Amino acid sequence: MNKIIFTEEFCQPENLYPFTLTRQLQDIRVGILTIREKWEMMLGLPSFDKKEDDYKDLGRSVNIDEAVGNDVCLMIHGNVLPTPKLVKAISRLKDGEFIATPGGSSVAFRITKRDIVDKFKIKVGQAVTFKEPIKTIQYPWDLFQLNDWAIKQDFALLTEKRKSQPLAKTNKVIRPSQVFVEKGARVEFSVINASEGPVYIGKNAEIMEGCLIRGSFAMGENSCLKMGSKVYGATTLGPGCVVGGEIKNSVLFGYSNKAHDGYLGDSVIGEWCNMGAGTTNSNLKNNASDVKIWTPKGEMNAGMKCGVIMGDYSRTAVNTSINTGTVIGVSCNVFGYGLTPKYIPSFSWGSEGVNRYEFDKALLDIADWKKLKGKEVNEEEKSIMKYIFDKF
Repeated sequence: MNKIIFTEEFCQPENLYPFTLTRQLQDIRVGILTIREKWEMMLGLPSFDKKEDDYKDLGRSVNIDEAVGNDVCLMIHGNVLPTPKLVKAISRLKDGEFIATPGGSSVAFRITKRDIVDKFKIKVGQAVTFKEPIKTIQYPWDLFQLNDWAIKQDFALLTEKRKSQPLAKTNKVIRPSQVFVEKGARVEFSVINASEGPVYIGKNAEIMEGCLIRGSFAMGENSCLKMGSKVYGATTLGPGCVVGGEIKNSVLFGYSNKAHDGYLGDSVIGEWCNMGAGTTNSNLKNNASDVKIWTPKGEMNAGMKCGVIMGDYSRTAVNTSINTGTVIGVSCNVFGYGLTPKYIPSFSWGSEGVNRYEFDKALLDIADWKKLKGKEVNEEEKSIMKYIFDKF
């Protein structure tokens, strides 16, 4: 096999609004790694994206017929989470065979040029039924609901046959065998409890003095947990994040900040977001009933607990109070009085969604935030943002 080709077809990526506005399904982070990174590591193959003839067809997007050529490729649904058993079953596929669930849903195909009908279609060959449970990401709240499981899977993958860097003796650690520290990470005078789940500390990450951490917990490369932070599992900080205050069962994709006091719970935060000092979300209704979440297809039940779902490049003002089960779109500047509305559209200026961010101003503000972490807005980002601004 030569490559992986991810497809969003039949995965209903619109259900993962707002995160799939700005990325392919397979680039969503859950656990320690993105879905793409998991598959690439477990199969040992590079990956590409099947062209869908939409605005997200960018550098890694390929037509099936051209990408396969004389190779043998695996086409995998972008919202499927790999496990060792599933990867083993896929690796055993013969040309023209595909993995199917007992219910008949397809998951992964092994294809050659003989299976190509045209640049958009392949012939369905022989089904191989996989009887083990298959975990998929269908809705944003799946990310924090599956995060404990995903951190444990990724921890085993990343640490197998490897030795952790030593932790400084200033720290108090419960179950040190479930704590893994990458090269260059710094941790001092903190309490780490890995009895309920593993703790992974990425390369050059820093946990400042006085932090209290319960696994499962993961922080990516160059992330920072500020002094006196309290973190409950299962929480993921992607690369380049700066986090403080109290956080529980949440996923921050990468390069986002919640640097001050305030509570973040049962939530998913995209990339390049910033939560102003004192920003706090509610994750439980005061009558303890299930939380209803806005989706493009109407309200859906997310279970008893759900905090905030925040798209890329969005920010909140100081002391913002975020309502239970709030959905914030892409590139919003959220401020206002009282609790936020349950849905704030992309490019909103203020929390009421009435005024709109000017596009050029939004790009300038995003560029300034990225400069703080040594990054720049690239042309692909600009193209995607313009499409979202015009169409959503």
